Amino acid sequence: VQLQASGGGLVQAGGFLRLSCAASERTFNRRSMAWFRQAPGKEREFVTGIGWNGVDADYAESVEGRFTISRDNAKTTVYLQMNSLKPEDTAVYYCAVGKILRPIIRNADAYDYWGQGTLVTVSS
Repeated sequence: VQLQASGGGLVQAGGFLRLSCAASERTFNRRSMAWFRQAPGKEREFVTGIGWNGVDADYAESVEGRFTISRDNAKTTVYLQMNSLKPEDTAVYYCAVGKILRPIIRNADAYDYWGQGTLVTVSS
């Protein structure tokens, strides 16, 4: 199983980034996808998730209204558009693959596969 996350980088506060996570078809189809993040010295936390059909989405309160998750099932890729970035958004961002036909879950233990992480740094 291979998940390839990309798009991280250094951006000033108020700026934007778009993360991508490409997966194999077998890994991607009929599964919810999510983004988690882990800041230095902190536990991994749920950021957002999207249902397998691309209709349902869930956002952590800290990113609601600023981040948007989407997926392209034809390209087996999930995206995270991050706008109005804040220094507290600085973290390593991980994409994760949920179980087949299961709903979005905020608990990291519910996810089967993880990407390698991409670093997002927001300067003040």
